[in-house]
Amino acid sequence: MVLTLGFLFLHSLQAQEHGYWKASSAPAKSTTGDLTFNGEKLTINFFSLPIAQIRSLKPAEITAAFDAADTDAGTGHLYRLSIPGDHRFLHKNTLCGDEEVQWMATYVSGKSLGLVFFSNATPPVFTPEALTNNVNLCGTFSYTR
Repeated sequence: MVLTLGFLFLHSLQAQEHGYWKASSAPAKSTTGDLTFNGEKLTINFFSLPIAQIRSLKPAEITAAFDAADTDAGTGHLYRLSIPGDHRFLHKNTLCGDEEVQWMATYVSGKSLGLVFFSNATPPVFTPEALTNNVNLCGTFSYTR
């Protein structure tokens, strides 16, 4: 019984990103619009692409990337993906100029989702110093349910 409850709790944490999200920040409204997580795919403005969850983010990493005060209230993950630099979304905007987007970090807390996209083949480092000087950080986007 305890093992079953533990599995269900773990599954619910992993599935927090899944579903439909409405763009809420100005960058999200002007670039991606609404999006959908569905298992192993992310759909942005009718463009579906495969994603692979690499690992969970630690509370200090969530704080650094998303300026989250209460990291116990949510979960974050690092995903690997590939969005070509020349792919245009809303208003002919790209996610990272002409650079390929290769990493995405998420943070879900309640009915809010934060996304941060990165270019570069090397995984991003989630410390305040590294993120402040990171030339591969493409943008931060916010969504709600």
